[in-house]
Amino acid sequence: MEYINLGKTGLKVSRLCLGCMTYGASKWRAWVLDEEPSRAYFKRALDAGINFFDTADVYSQGVSEEVTGRALKDFARRDQVVLATKVHGQMGDGPNDHGLSRKHIMDSIDASLRRLGTEYVDLYQIHRWDSATPIEETMRALNDVVRAGKARYIGASSMYAWQFAKAQFTADAHGGTRFVSMQNHYNLVYREEEREMNPLCRDQGVALIPWSPLARGFLAGNRTRDKKGETVRSTGDPFAHQLYYRDADFQIVDRVTELAKKRGVKNMQIALAWILQQPGVTAPIIGASKPHHLDEALSALDVKLSADECKYLEELYQPHPVLGHS
Repeated sequence: MEYINLGKTGLKVSRLCLGCMTYGASKWRAWVLDEEPSRAYFKRALDAGINFFDTADVYSQGVSEEVTGRALKDFARRDQVVLATKVHGQMGDGPNDHGLSRKHIMDSIDASLRRLGTEYVDLYQIHRWDSATPIEETMRALNDVVRAGKARYIGASSMYAWQFAKAQFTADAHGGTRFVSMQNHYNLVYREEEREMNPLCRDQGVALIPWSPLARGFLAGNRTRDKKGETVRSTGDPFAHQLYYRDADFQIVDRVTELAKKRGVKNMQIALAWILQQPGVTAPIIGASKPHHLDEALSALDVKLSADECKYLEELYQPHPVLGHS
C-alpha cells in the first residue's frame, strides 16, 4: 500500500479510503450490510494496508459509526488508523437536530465519539453547507472541537468553491482551524469539480478525497438506460438516478468497458485508476458490499493509464448541472 500526505498536513493516509456507508443496518437501506457480514471488509482492508476509514453520523442513523468503531477496535490499534466522520444530516425530530449550528456540532461530536467508542476522530467533516447558519459560527465551533482534542483535523464536503473559500477565509480571519480536505463528488461521468473546486484545493494544498469515484456503481457497466441493473443498489438507489443515466454517461461507460476488456481488468479498476491519476486527488472513497469489490479496488492501484487512454475516457464528457450539493 502506498501512503500519501493528507493535503499539506503531515498525516499519512492510504491511497484508498474505505467508505463505511455500506456497513450499518439493512433496515436503513436494502443494500447496506448488517454488522456481522460487515466485519470481514474492515479486516480485509486493514490487512491490505488501508488505514483511512470514512463514515458519518447520518449513515444508518448512527449504526454505521457503531459498527465501524467496534470493528476497528477489534482489528486495529486506534493510533494506527485514520478515522473520519461527518456532521450536518438530520439525526432527530427536533429543530436543532441537523445543520451546522454550534449547538448541533457540539452535540453531534460527542454523540459520534460515543458511538465510535473513541476519544477523538482524526478528521471531522461538515457533510454539506448550511445556509441557515453563519459560517463564522460554524468555523468557531469546529475550531473549539479541535482545541478540545475531540478532532485532530477538520474537512468539508460538497459545496460551491466560493463557499469553501469563504469558510477558509473566515478561519484565517479569526485565527481558527482551516479545512484540510474536501470530499467532493467527482468521477468519470461527473467532472464539474474540475472547473473551480479542484483547482482551488490544489492551489491551497487541500486534499481531494472524492466520494462516489465509481458513480455509485454506474461505471461498473451493469446499468441500463431504463434505470435498471443487476444489483440491489442499482434498483434501489433513486439518488443515483438523479445524478447519472444520461446518454453521454452511458457512452463513457462503454469506453471504460472497452478499455477494461483490452487491459484484461474490470471496469472498476479502470475508473479508479483514472481518478487516482487526477491532479490533487489523495484518496478516493470506495465502497464494498461484495468481497471482489475490495479486491478489485486494491488491484486498481497497480493500473497505470497512458495519456492517450485518459484522453479516450474523457473526450465524450458533456457538462452536467451541479449535482450532489444537497
